[in-house]
Amino acid sequence: MKDKTTRSIEDYLEAIYLIKQKKQTVRVIDVAKCLSVKLPSVTGALKRLSEKGFVIHTSYGEIELTEKGKQIGKETWEKHKLLFTLLHKVLGVSEGTAYKEACLIEHLISKETEEKIKQFLEKHNHK
Repeated sequence: MKDKTTRSIEDYLEAIYLIKQKKQTVRVIDVAKCLSVKLPSVTGALKRLSEKGFVIHTSYGEIELTEKGKQIGKETWEKHKLLFTLLHKVLGVSEGTAYKEACLIEHLISKETEEKIKQFLEKHNHK
């Protein structure tokens, strides 16, 4: 059974996941920049994420996702990409708006809706 996560948790895990794809080491400053939030906000969020078993935040400041955290971060990013493709490439929404709105919608859709969008995009060659 999937842990109940909030939009905020998913946003942080997605950000850490994406940063880790680009950089060897993820630090608080990287997450703050990615999410456009202040350092104390990231520090507080990391404490909560650590308590829930989603991240490991070392004393050297490095942030690592646990398997559970990595799974949620990846799933959230996959939904984001799917929705971005639908909004931008299929519906013609501007790139910036599609990116922002995909981020909002990714937290709300069901697995069923996600699968239907995926099938639609595959059928119409928008992978």
